[in-house]
Amino acid sequence: MIALVLGGARSGKSSLAEQLVARLGAPVTYVATMDPRGDPELEERVAEHRDRRDPGWQTVEADDDLAATLASLTGTVLVDSLGPWVARFGGLAGGVDVTSLCAALRARSGDTVVVSDEVGLSVHPSTAEGRWFRDELGAVNTAVSGIADAAFLVVGGRALPLPTPGLPELPES
Repeated sequence: MIALVLGGARSGKSSLAEQLVARLGAPVTYVATMDPRGDPELEERVAEHRDRRDPGWQTVEADDDLAATLASLTGTVLVDSLGPWVARFGGLAGGVDVTSLCAALRARSGDTVVVSDEVGLSVHPSTAEGRWFRDELGAVNTAVSGIADAAFLVVGGRALPLPTPGLPELPES
């Protein structure tokens, strides 16, 4: 099973994802994608996440090749989150290998919950790099959503289940 949890900053998406993997059962591996070193604010946020996690969960720091990291893991996995992973590529055309990521997610024998930022609903970025990030993460989110068995949008701490991809049914007239 693949589940995608989308939401804005501080929306509660990571907390929901943690609850989902806790239901799926042990062992759980938390795949961290952010390297906060040198940024005190980010270090504090990472510490909050770490303190909230079940102490029995294993934590793995992802590198640029998230697909290879996922392929090496067994059991239930929580990837938190795709935004920092995409940001590693910093505007490089073709830097994000979403095809390999989706293949690795599909090939896993264990359940996977993937967290990602929904950045397309916010202010239009004023820089080329910001627009690249918004567009690239939007494309990654779309690809992962396309293979996910379940997807949720978290807004203000509330989760909205998203329907499966494709055209929605229209009401009869």
